[in-house]
Amino acid sequence: MSAIRTEALAKVFDGHPAVDRVTLAVEEGEIFGLVGPDGAGKTTIMRLLTAILEPTSGDAWVAGRHIVREAESIKDVIGYMSQRFGLYTDLTVMENINFYADIYGIPRRGRAGKIDRLLAFSNLAPFKKRLGGNLSGGMKQKLGLACALIHTPRILFLDEPTNGVDPVSRRDFWRLLYQLVHEGVTIFVSTAYLDEAERCSRLALIHKGRLRAVGTPDEIKRLMRASILEVRGTEPRRAAALLRASLEAESVGLFGNRIHVVTRDPVGTTIRVQALLAQGGLPKADIQSVAPELEDVFVSMLDDVKNG
Repeated sequence: MSAIRTEALAKVFDGHPAVDRVTLAVEEGEIFGLVGPDGAGKTTIMRLLTAILEPTSGDAWVAGRHIVREAESIKDVIGYMSQRFGLYTDLTVMENINFYADIYGIPRRGRAGKIDRLLAFSNLAPFKKRLGGNLSGGMKQKLGLACALIHTPRILFLDEPTNGVDPVSRRDFWRLLYQLVHEGVTIFVSTAYLDEAERCSRLALIHKGRLRAVGTPDEIKRLMRASILEVRGTEPRRAAALLRASLEAESVGLFGNRIHVVTRDPVGTTIRVQALLAQGGLPKADIQSVAPELEDVFVSMLDDVKNG
């Protein structure tokens, strides 16, 4: 049995579809990533699956329980960490965890041992007396995770849990997620970070409420039908702007000091890129074909949607 299953799940707000007939299945014990830009429908899907919102149409089951008919029982088997987790800044780490333990009805007997394990797991034991408001961004996320795990959920929903968190804290947070998967927890996580999507067992690319692709990161990369040219040269921002303005039929993305050009004619496009850079007064660039990254696939898909 799938941990999560949806069939033509839809949610409409004021005549606008926020979630548009989404059908997918998440298997037990995997990290499933929902990937898309702001406004794609990620949070709405999270709220539907956690029985916070009712769908306009379609169905979904979480741990075998229907999100409408069995909404209350779903809350017993899931943990949910929203984008704006309800951390109480005037309570200590311990007081926050105990507060959520009370909400979930965790018995006092045996609670201390469970909290100690969560503090050790999240590396928060040295900070258990620190006020929530005095924690760093990464530590707040770890505390949010600890609170979401206090009742030992089978399925964990995380809505952009590392948004705005520094890279080191993001890495540490994902280490914790891998530990949970090893313990049999299924994780459904949304993110706008494509490097994080690479860490998922499988993922779904979503745009304007519709799924555009579902599969492992490698399977999704293989959906790329065009070639990727990586352009390395001086003044990459200026060069990227120049290429975007002139290569109307191609997709141009800036990745740090690298420019990726998606093209179906790599030889011809290479010649055009060098000519355009020369016309713009820029030196000749180093151009080579590279394997696509997830961001290349996603940008290309969005361009196809805009043009189609």
